[in-house]
Amino acid sequence: MIAEGERISAIAGHSAVPPDALLKDFGDDFVLPGLVDTHIHINEPGRTEWEGFETATRAAAAGGYTSLVDMPLNSIPATTSVEALEQKRAAARGKALVDYAFWGGAVEGNADNLRPLAEAGVAGFKAFLVPSGVDEFTMLNEAGLRAAMPVIAASGLPLLVHAELPGPIEEIAPSLSRSDWRQYSTYLHSRPDEAELQAIRLMIHLVREFRCRVHIVHLATSHALDELRQARAEGLPITVETCPHYLCFAAECIPNGATQFKCAPPIRGAFQRDRLWQALLDGDIDLIATDHSPCPVEMKQLASGSFQTAWGGIASVSLALAAVWTKARTHNVSILQITRWMCGHPATLAGLSSHKGRIAVGADADVTIFDPDRQWLVTEDRLHFRNKISPYLGEHLTGQVKATFVRGELVYEDGRFPAAPSGRECMVSRI
Repeated sequence: MIAEGERISAIAGHSAVPPDALLKDFGDDFVLPGLVDTHIHINEPGRTEWEGFETATRAAAAGGYTSLVDMPLNSIPATTSVEALEQKRAAARGKALVDYAFWGGAVEGNADNLRPLAEAGVAGFKAFLVPSGVDEFTMLNEAGLRAAMPVIAASGLPLLVHAELPGPIEEIAPSLSRSDWRQYSTYLHSRPDEAELQAIRLMIHLVREFRCRVHIVHLATSHALDELRQARAEGLPITVETCPHYLCFAAECIPNGATQFKCAPPIRGAFQRDRLWQALLDGDIDLIATDHSPCPVEMKQLASGSFQTAWGGIASVSLALAAVWTKARTHNVSILQITRWMCGHPATLAGLSSHKGRIAVGADADVTIFDPDRQWLVTEDRLHFRNKISPYLGEHLTGQVKATFVRGELVYEDGRFPAAPSGRECMVSRI
């Protein structure tokens, strides 16, 4: 690969390299496209103590990510208006080590803000069908979806949906009133598969009606795969993601009180984990995104071990590629398949595929150097994000990011960050 300035100018062997070029030979390491994470919570402004652009993008660079698309919630204000989007942009300016874009938020009562947000350059919209966990980002019921989806469909942008409905969760709640919330099984029981299934059925129905592009985020239940497959076969514009934690962990192995594993939807059983891997291989799941959702350590309630009151979110952006690769090797998955799921398909979802997520002439010179055989132990110094808590701590992983280049500039190499922050907002193209 030959880069001139910020772009890839040629794909060629050593003999074609100009004599005055700076040559970097990475031996037997994999040369991958820069990873693209379309599901990350950076939380600045307003909750920078949870995670900010400086720490999030350093962790991303260490994980091989060169482009991030920031979720619209957990920051204050939430990105549900053009004014809030401009505050996000101001917060990111001069702090990011990698490139970035923004999702807008679809919340109760902001349908009139959606077209202006699209015109202002968001990559698409995110909605919750259950309470989000923060007051600034309200959920949408069916009436709210019906108000938002025609506007989003007209924009050509995708609607990303946290697909759980409150009904099944509320129905099960009374039976758990005397349960031990230190037990992971209690938390798992409190967020049943049916909550995901009913939400996905609702979205399939509404996509048929409005033809709005819909992306199901962080699919945890494999029981929805058949209905999603049928909807896609029907030609409905629905895409699906899952996350590293659903591919790497299983409910049976989560210790009681280990609230670092809490997320929503919850990590389900080993059988479902294996079906998610098969769905990736079959093309029924399109991509892997981190859902990096950090918080201050005390919010994880490690002392009490209560899954009821602990914050639900898993931090992993510096570890995701290595974690996925470690498990992929046991499923006969190739690195080429992983680059589709973690580079190319996320770039397409976010409207960045013209210049991100691929090694091709004219694309940005975003490159990740990955040693597929390096074995290492996850310790706090390898996390790089602000709050040093993750279910991956203590895990032995195979495969390590050696270096990361953003638009031709070396931003990470073997634990060092040699460049000043020069990440910038990505240009989003509508499909």
